[in-house]
Amino acid sequence: MPYTFYMMITQAAPAVRNLAQWLLLNETVAGRPSETNMRAAFRVCEKLRRPLSTLAGAAGSRSLISRSLALARSEVPWLSSVQIREDGSLEWHNETEPQLGMNETARGGITLVSQLLGLLATFIGEPLMLRLVRDVWPDAPYNDKDSGG
Repeated sequence: MPYTFYMMITQAAPAVRNLAQWLLLNETVAGRPSETNMRAAFRVCEKLRRPLSTLAGAAGSRSLISRSLALARSEVPWLSSVQIREDGSLEWHNETEPQLGMNETARGGITLVSQLLGLLATFIGEPLMLRLVRDVWPDAPYNDKDSGG
């Protein structure tokens, strides 16, 4: 397995991570101000699940989100409290949120969304990943010198 592929899967590239942060900020602003970063991450995943289902089917969409969650758990262990439903949506009973604090929930949200975007970039390519993202968030920035995006 090439090193760059392994790195992409275990830790998101900076451009992908920056895009994930932008999406979470955008969804946090769009939601209620008191909402957590995890709820914003769930909205990002849910909004991407629709075009993903069109592209890869419901099972493929669920599989990508499930794999993203598994990879994110390796970086942020408390994400084991997040479950994936049969329909591919995410569920979190946030009883532990007060103990985690805002920085840790933000880290979990960014990691989860970064993994999803990273997997998409790996499997369908950065241009198509970005097109899927921009179908939902037309102003989404992406600056990766190597991808031409």
